[in-house]
Amino acid sequence: MTAQVVVEKKKLENPPLKIHYLGDRVLRQPAKRIAKVDQSIRQLAYQMLQTMYSADGIGLAAPQVGVNKQIIVIDCEPDNPENPPLILINPTIKRFGPSLCDAQEGCLSIPGVYLDVKRPEEVEVAYKDENGRPKTVKAIGLLSRAIQHEMDHLSGVMFVDRVQNGLALTEELQKHGFSTQAVKAIERSW
Repeated sequence: MTAQVVVEKKKLENPPLKIHYLGDRVLRQPAKRIAKVDQSIRQLAYQMLQTMYSADGIGLAAPQVGVNKQIIVIDCEPDNPENPPLILINPTIKRFGPSLCDAQEGCLSIPGVYLDVKRPEEVEVAYKDENGRPKTVKAIGLLSRAIQHEMDHLSGVMFVDRVQNGLALTEELQKHGFSTQAVKAIERSW
């Protein structure tokens, strides 16, 4: 029995969920583990994917849509209908790769802001899929970065918290109407 979440990769005029923005308290609360993967969780994943595609994103975490649960959705190829999205429930990082790399990141919760963030280039993550089955994924490059970015949301961390260039951070946030007070700088955690 396979209850797969199938979503058409298209923009909806009225996406089912509302994305919260930097400064909203809901983005800073640690998400709770999901005890049971059932139809309500699959429905949430479906709506998160619809919302992500509608906002031209490649990743979305439940806290970004005001849901305090450990679930993220990712699709690094939103224009490729053959590539299925990833749904990661209760993800945990098993291993970080040895090398770090800088790359530009953006976030649906901070529209318009793009800044360099240093992260491990590869990562190994254990999670449950939309059927509750345990899985592991080894990711490198963009997929690795997207997973780490979305998993940060589950801990109440946003990518701007990891930006090391304070001047660029302040300029970008102010240019797009966000407060630097909403940033909570953190030390590296890998």
